Amino acid sequence: MPELPEMENYRTLLSEHILDKLITGVVVNREKTINTTTDVFVNELTGNCIIFVERRAKHLIFHLANGKRLVLHLMLGGMLFWGTEDERPDRSTQVEIQFGDHTLFFIGLRLGYLHLMTSKETEAAMADLGPEPLDRRMNQERFASLLKGRRGTLKTTLVNQHIIAGIGNCYSDEIAFAAGLRPSSKTQHIVSSPELTERLYHAMQSVLREAASEGGYMEMPLMQGDSKTGKFDEQCRVYDREGETCPRCGGTIERVEITGKKAFFCPKCQHEA
Repeated sequence: MPELPEMENYRTLLSEHILDKLITGVVVNREKTINTTTDVFVNELTGNCIIFVERRAKHLIFHLANGKRLVLHLMLGGMLFWGTEDERPDRSTQVEIQFGDHTLFFIGLRLGYLHLMTSKETEAAMADLGPEPLDRRMNQERFASLLKGRRGTLKTTLVNQHIIAGIGNCYSDEIAFAAGLRPSSKTQHIVSSPELTERLYHAMQSVLREAASEGGYMEMPLMQGDSKTGKFDEQCRVYDREGETCPRCGGTIERVEITGKKAFFCPKCQHEA
């Protein structure tokens, strides 16, 4: 599932191409992907334009000139492509938003969605999300306060969108690795140690910033000539690397299940808190 770095990469790249361009047509191939009738969706978008692209957690929010919002969640398997009809990948699309000779293709949204909302509806939909880990107001003290009183494992804490928004399976493992902690470490034990809390905070910051700057781990480029999207996939240290050699200590990366979620770690250089 695309996480904060993937969606931030999409936000940055799309903002360079789609802002203030007239929407000339809309195709809805799967009505379950949207939250209105096809006629309403098409009529609201056609002749409109996107003036701003925002990311909130794992969502993209497209701000329309008429004050409405398009809220996108890719869920599992969703991705985007920007290009001409000739450039489009051979994949089924659920929604297509046309900007003259270029189209923004929404691909693989069998579980994801693209909802048309008012600003108030969008705020309500995001109300339960925790703060952004890379927000300028986030610091070590606030991070510690978010974890204070929490029970459970480091893995389940990091992926809990009500505590901190935007981190999922991949980056929770990468953050744990960077901090030298096992994903199974108890959150309450980490919080009881200022040194471990500081180490975890800086690991979260560095991993997410590096991954976002390197385009995340998406498997398909956003457009032709895009060499950035997915570049971080080669740099994942432990995620989906079961049986491979740890790049830090030479140990062997293992996979475990933690509360139904897969987790990858190095048993040699990652320690239980």
